Amino acid sequence: MKTDLSKFDNSWYKPGSAIKRFVWYLKNLFLFKTSLPWPNAFKVFILRFFGAKVGKNVLIKPNVNIKYPWFLEIGDNVWIGERVWIDNLGKVKIGNNVCISQGAMLLCGNHNYKKSSFDLIVGEITLEDGVWVGAKSVVCPGVTMKSHSILTVGSVLTKDAEEYGIYQGVPAVLVKKRLVKD
Repeated sequence: MKTDLSKFDNSWYKPGSAIKRFVWYLKNLFLFKTSLPWPNAFKVFILRFFGAKVGKNVLIKPNVNIKYPWFLEIGDNVWIGERVWIDNLGKVKIGNNVCISQGAMLLCGNHNYKKSSFDLIVGEITLEDGVWVGAKSVVCPGVTMKSHSILTVGSVLTKDAEEYGIYQGVPAVLVKKRLVKD
């Protein structure tokens, strides 16, 4: 059996109307995926307007790419760094006091390489309270990072992370426990 992309069909996937997606694409391009320092309050307002649930004291740096805000939930005191890509084909839930560092990627989509048609697979991502996603790291579809877990710089998390666990590598593995002090 060989891959045959002519058989690919994701017609089952309905992320929103074409008009809604197009209008969001333009807003995302000019307000989020730009180096212009738009005020956070304005960015939060736009995200909420498009259906995102956004808490208070959220910092969104320039050049952030958000696929579909209507699949996004962000808690309080969240930092989202430059060039973060939230490719939320499915729901992404970000808890309170979460830091997503520069260039990190939250990827809700993948492909079924076992099927010749290379079918789309969508999985939700949850980042619980106190999580830190390190710079240029990747969180894969269907993954939950439990309370206060860390994914270190350049790592790829393909499975759930336990509470207070520090994960490193490709694929990321537990390397030690996180200790939080006052």
